[in-house]
Amino acid sequence: MIEAAVRAGTPELAAGACSRLAEMARASGTDWALGVAARSDALLAEDQRAEELYVEAVDRLGRSRIAVDLARAHLLYGEWLRRQRRRIDARGQLRTAHDLFSNFGMEAFGERTRVELEATGEHAGKRTVDTLGQLTPQEAQISRLVAQGNTTREIAAQLFISPSTVEYHLRKAFRKLGVKSRTQLARRMV
Repeated sequence: MIEAAVRAGTPELAAGACSRLAEMARASGTDWALGVAARSDALLAEDQRAEELYVEAVDRLGRSRIAVDLARAHLLYGEWLRRQRRRIDARGQLRTAHDLFSNFGMEAFGERTRVELEATGEHAGKRTVDTLGQLTPQEAQISRLVAQGNTTREIAAQLFISPSTVEYHLRKAFRKLGVKSRTQLARRMV
């Protein structure tokens, strides 16, 4: 909501949501919560303070297990750096974000990052026919856990994702590996 409000030109709406988020993040005290709050605050901050908040967000989210939020922090920081005309610095952040989004199979965010990278003068590779059949790290990890006999709920708990996200990645792995059941998947993973 905060990012959408900033992009829509309603910073007052974003500021209210940011203060509520910051309060909850301080109460929880986790790196994930504090990292998301720092990333959100950076969207409203100016110059040096914005950069400090993006660096804090990347640092804190890098210590959490929710890599999607880390990828989004790299993307937002890279976008900010590009707008500051710091193209070389932006490329490093955007490359990291692009690699993460590509590995997660998050095509829309990957495309957004690719466009930003091109705006810095660098070209990011698109997924090719050769790479489409390869399991992403998330799909491979979930497939290994299935092969070990874990249930969807157990996998979701271990990876801190929802059961529906597990099922989504599992369906993609089934299709890529040409299997139709968990038993077949377990045999393929051995």
